[in-house]
Amino acid sequence: MTARIVLIWVIATVALRVLDAILPGFEMTQWWQPPVCALVLALLATVVWPLVLRIAMPLAFYTLGLGGFLVIGAGTLAIFKAIPGVDIADFRTAVAVTIGMTAVGAIISSVLALDEDEIFFRRIARRGTPPDLPPDTPPGVIFLQVDGLGYDVVRRAVRDGDMPTLAAWLNDDSHTLGLWHTDWSSQTGASVSAILHGDNHDILGFRWYEKDRDHVMACAHPRDAAEIERRHSDGNGLLSGGGAGHGNLFTGDADHVSLTMSAVPILPKGVRRGHNERSADGYFAYFARPVNVIRTFISALVDVVRELWASASQRRADVRPRVKRGGYYPLARPGTTVITRDVVVSAIIEDILAGRPVVYADFLGYDEVAHHSGIERFDALAVLRGIDKQISRLHRATRLGPRRYHVVVLSDHGQTQGWAFADRFGESVEAYIGRLCGGSPGEPAKPRNTAEGWQMNAAFAEGGLIARRLRGRVERAEVEPHRAPSGQPGAVARVAPGVVVVVSGHTAMVSFTDHAGRVPLETIEREFPDLLPTLVDHPGIGFMLVRSTEFGPVVLGADGLRRLATGVVIGTDPLTGYGPHAAELVKRVDTFPHCADIMINSRYDPETDNASPFEPHVGSHGGMGGPQSRGFLVYPKSFQPPGEVVGAEALHRVLRGWLTDLGHPDPRTLSTGRSALATPS
Repeated sequence: MTARIVLIWVIATVALRVLDAILPGFEMTQWWQPPVCALVLALLATVVWPLVLRIAMPLAFYTLGLGGFLVIGAGTLAIFKAIPGVDIADFRTAVAVTIGMTAVGAIISSVLALDEDEIFFRRIARRGTPPDLPPDTPPGVIFLQVDGLGYDVVRRAVRDGDMPTLAAWLNDDSHTLGLWHTDWSSQTGASVSAILHGDNHDILGFRWYEKDRDHVMACAHPRDAAEIERRHSDGNGLLSGGGAGHGNLFTGDADHVSLTMSAVPILPKGVRRGHNERSADGYFAYFARPVNVIRTFISALVDVVRELWASASQRRADVRPRVKRGGYYPLARPGTTVITRDVVVSAIIEDILAGRPVVYADFLGYDEVAHHSGIERFDALAVLRGIDKQISRLHRATRLGPRRYHVVVLSDHGQTQGWAFADRFGESVEAYIGRLCGGSPGEPAKPRNTAEGWQMNAAFAEGGLIARRLRGRVERAEVEPHRAPSGQPGAVARVAPGVVVVVSGHTAMVSFTDHAGRVPLETIEREFPDLLPTLVDHPGIGFMLVRSTEFGPVVLGADGLRRLATGVVIGTDPLTGYGPHAAELVKRVDTFPHCADIMINSRYDPETDNASPFEPHVGSHGGMGGPQSRGFLVYPKSFQPPGEVVGAEALHRVLRGWLTDLGHPDPRTLSTGRSALATPS
């Protein structure tokens, strides 16, 4: 160890000599100055830097740690000017010296450690002595969520070598790969609320409209996330009792959280959830080391180049479907693929060394890239390989903790690929519905070719079985079409007077704001006689849920309908092809207090395994149809097999049961409550 320290000191001294030679405005005239300055910079990095970050955390937070160099640069300038014979011209030169020496430190660490994994574990070893726990302490569990990675994709990734860590576990027969079925709303908000809190009642999408408040709830908005958790947490979530959560939407009632939307520092104290309000601690712990800042910043720049190259490659090869990937996206992508990933891994290491009983963390990078690239395109799989490498490191790191740990890898949903609705049909679903409801038409899109334009219009005009039946109901009732009077514009934008449309991936939700509560099918037919027949025949729409005064909840498709209350099917069942549990899951959503007046699911084509999302994505989720509804679960073979798991609330019960079987105290009595479906094992 002494030889290592001396070697680093010598190299740092040489590096200062090099900087002296190449940097204008920086000069050392005496032989003893470089070694002294090297010691001073080491002191600044190990002692002063962490203190500065504590004081200037917002500056560091919003500059990925680089803002800390400005503060340390100021300290370097002051101290070097106090050393006799050292000439440093200005603040800019001092910052350059600080960054240069940190970069040298990163290189030294890499060279001396032989490989990245040795660097990783050397850093763990320097984090202090783990606490002593009683010998009867139950094993802990690390739950690692790979956001958006579907069961179908993970099977192929394991087979093709894109996830060698998981493949090794399965080949060694230490773990099992299982499947679980998501709710109708196959997205992180509904899934993670249920997984962590055991409840996702009334969560309709990643965004949804609440008519009684004239407000669009957004899971990714801090205040809305806090409100969602307030509604669903009973204080006894999966992570309660000393657990930790990182990179999640909700806390799971953890005592230790970082990068968690419902507990971000900007929320008032009365709004935050969880016991520990220092949600930036994981971020601080990572960026408290200057070398981490440099390494992450360089990795982020490399990822920007990867994104630009991948986007250009798709354009050159005319890969379809694809979406625009310019603007700020290349700069924003490393936030999920590199920066938050590294912070989350660092925070989990802290949890392992502290011996925390249960940890739940979300790796978001694959989901983000798959949205813009595709679920199995080369750059999405490259991100997946990077996540797999971090899983391997964390699995190895569990050996260094004070207790034994099991590692479980899972996803919150999958993704279904397809050409975005607006790109495929020349108009967004919001604009389309608004136009049907009498709103101002937007700029007409140019058809791809003449034949496609008139043939599509002819298909709309002809209509299918259900469209003809809907039009017939209106004609037989001899209803004079009219519009309900619209009130004053609300806080939420209307696509037409009194009409709000909110989309969430493969789901679109239509609400009529001139009516309180749920608007029945009969009222929609009376006020907008052409709306339902036209929507149901659109080639981008798979099925719709409406509530009938006469028949209760009804699912409409182009060639058939299903009455959920009685199970009666007329024509072709519109839920055919959307999974064996589709009817029960749709029926559950009908009971939600904020269920929209019309719930629309995109059309899924089982032959191509494609569906057109209502958002501008390539890979997408949020509804039913294809891989988006199939999450995966890789768990130790010693755990109790979960059987068929349907709905994220059922998955919560499985995870809670595993913790209980290991000896963790159960903070509440398990009950079905407002649960999703589950088939006992």
